[in-house]
Amino acid sequence: MDFSNMTNIKELIAAGGPVLILLILLSIYSISIILERFFRLRSVISYSRKLMDYCKHPIRSYNYNKINDACKKEQVKNTPAAILLTRLIKTASRPASEQERVAESVIDFEIASLQRRLTVLGTLGSITPFIGLFGTVIGVMHAFKDLASNAAANGAGASIVAAGIAEALINTAAGLFVAIPAVIAYNYFLSKTNYFAQELEKTAQDFIYAAHSAVEK
Repeated sequence: MDFSNMTNIKELIAAGGPVLILLILLSIYSISIILERFFRLRSVISYSRKLMDYCKHPIRSYNYNKINDACKKEQVKNTPAAILLTRLIKTASRPASEQERVAESVIDFEIASLQRRLTVLGTLGSITPFIGLFGTVIGVMHAFKDLASNAAANGAGASIVAAGIAEALINTAAGLFVAIPAVIAYNYFLSKTNYFAQELEKTAQDFIYAAHSAVEK
């Protein structure tokens, strides 16, 4: 086993101090959220899209029994699309304006559920660079303190400051390491869920239009 790498990691953490440890913990937390949301959204949106594609013809032909049966299948029954279509079937005989309010309420709730914890990513993306900068400021202060205490005894100069500042900048790099993936993931998930909301709205509009066309006929 190569213990030199372990020694370097220990030295790196020691140089960064408590701020670097905090940033490492925040990085682990951020990655866990990113992975959880990624797999959750991929599964939910994929099954919802399959259900909406399957129900296009039954919606046009007013075959509510077929839609209802499809929504009860194990893989899709708890997806936003299944919940939306089930609620619309229950209100099929009501006025279009009321159905639209029901659809809007369901979509807003389901999208908010899918966007859960995204604010945490946004917050981490915003604050971690400043946490890293705070650690850097503390490191620079320590570097000048070391310079003041050692200069008189050793005649040391810029080398002590340079080493201290280099160690302090570890925190700035760590802050950016946490922030950049968090911001990218936040924007990606937000865009993905907003687009999915439009797909749900389109399905709801098709259902409401078909339901009231059937009544008029």
